[in-house]
Amino acid sequence: MADITPLIAVRDLTARYGHIEALRSTALHVAPGEFVTILGPNGAGKTTLLRAITRLIASTGQIIFNGQDVTHLRTHELAGLGIIMVQEGRGLFGDMSVRENLQLGAYKLSGPQAHSERQLEKVFSLFPRLRERIDQTASSMSGGEQQMLAVGRALMADPKLLILDEPSLGLAPRVASEILSTLGALNKEGLGILLVEQKAPLALKLAQRVYILASGSVRAELPTQEIESHHDLARYYFT
Repeated sequence: MADITPLIAVRDLTARYGHIEALRSTALHVAPGEFVTILGPNGAGKTTLLRAITRLIASTGQIIFNGQDVTHLRTHELAGLGIIMVQEGRGLFGDMSVRENLQLGAYKLSGPQAHSERQLEKVFSLFPRLRERIDQTASSMSGGEQQMLAVGRALMADPKLLILDEPSLGLAPRVASEILSTLGALNKEGLGILLVEQKAPLALKLAQRVYILASGSVRAELPTQEIESHHDLARYYFT
């Protein structure tokens, strides 16, 4: 990191829910084109961390993106810079079609209509089932298809950093593996990714580095190849 300006750097990030300190003076960074995953037990503060970074909840600390201090920007302003998050629960508009949900993802894009069309074709190339269901309402789709749509909508915004919170949650193993493999392919094309994921083996296959979060603070930052078993993770989870 010393010789490379991070895509995003988070310093001393702290967040509270009332009197409860859910996140304690947390620091992390993602280099340009890097895939970083955050692991930790339930209640560790992983979702809180992502929501604090994207300003969905109030927090203190500093956030630097592409060399710019963005600490005081609002969520939609961060999205305009290219920080796009796929939240747990997907947040789709159930009564709207696949096409309409995807079009909403491109609302911040500037430039000619052709740019939006290129993004749409890219999404369809990654998730062909979305093309097949383009006029189907989101609520009538399977859980896996809905997650594909949520990721596709995020990609329509042409992100520089894609942040994802538990994209495999509630999905069959095959579908979860398919979606995470697609994220790996996007990363190989140069997209920076910050992923919170409970399915550690899948996440560790794709990421270059891992942060282990427990009790609201980072317990370790490691190259993923240093995590060889669940015992390695448990050592950090419960110390």
